[in-house]
Amino acid sequence: MSEQNHYIVDLKRLPVGTHLFDFQLDNDFFSSLEKSEILSGEVVAKAVLNLREEDYQLNIAVQGTVFVVCDRCLDPMPLEINDEQEIWSAEEDNDQSSINNHQLDLTWLAYEIVSINIPIVHSHQPGECNKQMELLLHDHLCAEPDPEN
Repeated sequence: MSEQNHYIVDLKRLPVGTHLFDFQLDNDFFSSLEKSEILSGEVVAKAVLNLREEDYQLNIAVQGTVFVVCDRCLDPMPLEINDEQEIWSAEEDNDQSSINNHQLDLTWLAYEIVSINIPIVHSHQPGECNKQMELLLHDHLCAEPDPEN
Protein backbone atom coordinates (compact mmCIF):
# COMPACT_ATOMS: atom_id res chain seq x y z
CA MET A 1 0.00 0.00 0.00
CA SER A 2 1.56 3.30 -0.98
CA GLU A 3 2.34 6.02 1.52
CA GLN A 4 0.50 8.61 -0.54
CA ASN A 5 -2.80 6.87 0.23
CA HIS A 6 -2.33 7.36 3.95
CA TYR A 7 -3.01 10.19 6.32
CA ILE A 8 -0.32 9.59 8.90
CA VAL A 9 -0.40 12.12 11.71
CA ASP A 10 2.74 12.67 13.77
CA LEU A 11 1.32 13.67 17.14
CA LYS A 12 4.54 15.13 18.50
CA ARG A 13 4.68 17.66 15.63
CA LEU A 14 1.09 18.89 15.95
CA PRO A 15 0.23 21.77 18.25
CA VAL A 16 -2.20 21.17 21.09
CA GLY A 17 -5.76 21.82 19.93
CA THR A 18 -8.37 20.50 17.55
CA HIS A 19 -7.40 19.27 14.10
CA LEU A 20 -9.74 18.24 11.26
CA PHE A 21 -8.93 15.72 8.53
CA ASP A 22 -11.09 14.77 5.53
CA PHE A 23 -10.05 11.94 3.23
CA GLN A 24 -11.44 9.16 1.12
CA LEU A 25 -10.98 5.40 0.94
CA ASP A 26 -11.45 4.61 -2.75
CA ASN A 27 -11.20 1.68 -5.16
CA ASP A 28 -7.41 2.08 -5.41
CA PHE A 29 -7.08 1.90 -1.64
CA PHE A 30 -9.26 -1.20 -1.25
CA SER A 31 -7.66 -3.02 -4.20
CA SER A 32 -4.18 -2.43 -2.71
CA LEU A 33 -5.07 -4.38 0.44
CA GLU A 34 -4.12 -8.03 0.69
CA LYS A 35 -6.56 -10.52 2.19
CA SER A 36 -9.37 -8.00 2.55
CA GLU A 37 -12.94 -9.07 1.99
CA ILE A 38 -13.67 -5.61 0.59
CA LEU A 39 -13.37 -5.66 -3.20
CA SER A 40 -13.87 -1.95 -3.85
CA GLY A 41 -15.72 1.06 -2.55
CA GLU A 42 -16.02 4.76 -2.01
CA VAL A 43 -15.99 5.82 1.63
CA VAL A 44 -15.64 9.37 2.93
CA ALA A 45 -13.92 9.68 6.28
CA LYS A 46 -13.86 12.68 8.59
CA ALA A 47 -11.58 12.74 11.61
CA VAL A 48 -11.52 15.21 14.48
CA LEU A 49 -8.41 15.00 16.65
CA ASN A 50 -8.49 16.80 19.98
CA LEU A 51 -4.84 16.86 21.01
CA ARG A 52 -3.96 17.72 24.60
CA GLU A 53 -0.61 17.87 26.41
CA GLU A 54 -0.65 14.28 27.65
CA ASP A 55 -3.33 12.50 25.62
CA TYR A 56 -5.73 12.78 22.71
CA GLN A 57 -9.28 12.04 21.69
CA LEU A 58 -10.04 11.05 18.10
CA ASN A 59 -13.47 10.84 16.48
CA ILE A 60 -13.64 9.19 13.06
CA ALA A 61 -16.85 9.09 11.01
CA VAL A 62 -17.09 6.95 7.87
CA GLN A 63 -19.86 6.97 5.29
CA GLY A 64 -20.14 5.34 1.88
CA THR A 65 -20.49 2.07 0.02
CA VAL A 66 -18.19 -0.93 -0.18
CA PHE A 67 -18.51 -4.06 -2.30
CA VAL A 68 -17.99 -7.55 -0.91
CA VAL A 69 -18.61 -11.02 -2.33
CA CYS A 70 -22.07 -12.44 -1.67
CA ASP A 71 -21.69 -15.65 0.34
CA ARG A 72 -24.56 -17.20 -1.57
CA CYS A 73 -24.01 -16.43 -5.26
CA LEU A 74 -20.39 -15.14 -5.20
CA ASP A 75 -21.28 -11.95 -7.10
CA PRO A 76 -20.19 -8.56 -5.75
CA MET A 77 -22.77 -6.87 -3.58
CA PRO A 78 -22.92 -3.36 -2.11
CA LEU A 79 -22.96 -2.64 1.60
CA GLU A 80 -23.77 0.80 2.96
CA ILE A 81 -21.39 1.95 5.69
CA ASN A 82 -22.25 4.70 8.15
CA ASP A 83 -20.52 4.72 11.53
CA GLU A 84 -18.63 6.89 13.96
CA GLN A 85 -16.12 5.76 16.56
CA GLU A 86 -14.32 7.55 19.35
CA ILE A 87 -10.74 6.59 20.21
CA TRP A 88 -8.87 7.71 23.30
CA SER A 89 -5.13 7.44 23.79
CA ALA A 90 -4.02 4.80 26.26
CA GLU A 91 -1.93 5.90 29.21
CA GLU A 92 1.52 4.37 29.30
CA ASP A 93 3.14 2.90 32.40
CA ASN A 94 6.38 4.83 31.99
CA ASP A 95 6.98 8.52 32.54
CA GLN A 96 6.94 9.43 28.84
CA SER A 97 3.80 10.85 27.33
CA SER A 98 2.01 8.57 24.86
CA ILE A 99 2.15 11.45 22.40
CA ASN A 100 5.94 11.84 22.28
CA ASN A 101 6.55 8.75 20.14
CA HIS A 102 3.17 8.22 18.54
CA GLN A 103 1.88 8.38 15.00
CA LEU A 104 -1.68 7.75 13.91
CA ASP A 105 -2.50 6.26 10.53
CA LEU A 106 -5.96 7.76 10.10
CA THR A 107 -6.54 5.88 6.85
CA TRP A 108 -5.96 2.51 8.51
CA LEU A 109 -8.16 3.44 11.49
CA ALA A 110 -10.96 4.43 9.09
CA TYR A 111 -10.51 1.11 7.25
CA GLU A 112 -10.83 -0.76 10.55
CA ILE A 113 -14.09 1.06 11.30
CA VAL A 114 -15.40 0.10 7.86
CA SER A 115 -14.32 -3.51 8.44
CA ILE A 116 -16.14 -3.90 11.75
CA ASN A 117 -19.33 -2.76 10.04
CA ILE A 118 -19.32 -5.65 7.58
CA PRO A 119 -21.63 -8.43 8.76
CA ILE A 120 -20.15 -11.89 9.24
CA VAL A 121 -22.56 -13.30 6.67
CA HIS A 122 -23.18 -11.12 3.65
CA SER A 123 -25.72 -11.99 1.02
CA HIS A 124 -28.02 -10.21 -1.36
CA GLN A 125 -31.60 -9.54 -0.42
CA PRO A 126 -33.97 -12.38 -1.45
CA GLY A 127 -34.36 -12.42 -5.22
CA GLU A 128 -31.26 -10.29 -5.92
CA CYS A 129 -28.68 -13.09 -6.19
CA ASN A 130 -27.29 -14.29 -9.51
CA LYS A 131 -30.15 -16.33 -11.05
CA GLN A 132 -27.87 -18.98 -12.57
CA MET A 133 -26.17 -19.58 -9.23
CA GLU A 134 -29.53 -19.79 -7.45
CA LEU A 135 -30.60 -22.52 -9.90
CA LEU A 136 -27.39 -24.45 -9.22
CA LEU A 137 -27.87 -24.09 -5.47
CA HIS A 138 -31.46 -25.25 -5.74
CA ASP A 139 -30.36 -28.36 -7.68
CA HIS A 140 -28.03 -29.31 -4.82
CA LEU A 141 -30.39 -28.71 -1.92
CA CYS A 142 -30.86 -31.66 0.37
CA ALA A 143 -34.48 -32.61 0.65
CA GLU A 144 -35.79 -33.65 4.03
CA PRO A 145 -35.87 -37.42 4.33
CA ASP A 146 -39.22 -39.09 3.89
CA PRO A 147 -40.29 -40.33 7.36
CA GLU A 148 -41.79 -43.50 5.83
CA ASN A 149 -38.48 -44.58 4.25
